[in-house]
Amino acid sequence: MTPTPATRAGLVLTLGVVSLSWAAVLIRLTVSPAVTVAAWRMTLAAALLVPLWGVRRARLSRRGLGLALVAGGFLALHFALWTESLRLTTVASSVALVTTNPLFVGLLSSLFLGERPSQALWQGIGLSVAGGLLIGWGDFALGGAALLGDVLALLGAVASSAYLLVGRRARDEGPLVPYATVAYGIAAALLLAGASGGGDPLPLPTEWLWIALLALGPQLLGHTSVNWALRRFPASAVAVAILGEPVGATLWAYLVFGEVPGIPQGIGIVLVLLGIVRALRGVRL
Repeated sequence: MTPTPATRAGLVLTLGVVSLSWAAVLIRLTVSPAVTVAAWRMTLAAALLVPLWGVRRARLSRRGLGLALVAGGFLALHFALWTESLRLTTVASSVALVTTNPLFVGLLSSLFLGERPSQALWQGIGLSVAGGLLIGWGDFALGGAALLGDVLALLGAVASSAYLLVGRRARDEGPLVPYATVAYGIAAALLLAGASGGGDPLPLPTEWLWIALLALGPQLLGHTSVNWALRRFPASAVAVAILGEPVGATLWAYLVFGEVPGIPQGIGIVLVLLGIVRALRGVRL
């Protein structure tokens, strides 16, 4: 039996979300400055895409190129904010807050994209965001560095929302590979400039394995699958699906770091999964 287009699109998006869920754990395994880790993650990912672009000889329109440049800027800002938040707060809290972006995408997609979320999609957004907040609930009341980490993660969500909205528009202007290569390349250049300005342009030698895995998994498989899905799903539906990331990240954090999820986190995981199912069932391809 041949899978339907909707099934294929759903499987690719699922692969992307599972790949994204490893990012927080891999970042926590590094100790170099956040911008340095993000910069080399993007640099390696962009470098791996360049030969593929050359083989395919695909082109972006002038408008598509401009949108890819803007998307890359927002992606760089997202990574700089979110990676730093992981240095200051728990994986669960950081990932839960940074994935509140469906709220922002849902509110802004109607204005900027002409995509008005359906009632089912809003219900899915509500369930998933509530679940994401519950996953990180135990850390929200803490002050000091953890509170700053939470704020940075929330700002990272705003930047991520802008990246998705611009990417949704850009995906109508040309093929995936040139768009992703330009966006990742601009993000890499901006982050490398930030890392150089901070005096730490290179990660520690022992961290290259984790950074290479970040580039191959969360970036190339994760973000590129999400960018592929943006041409097939509304931006708000893709943003809801990404909320599966804190579910996976919480599981990996438990297995790798021993960060045991409590009852609120368990309830949150269930709500996130229900919200994703509700939101995507309301989408017609």
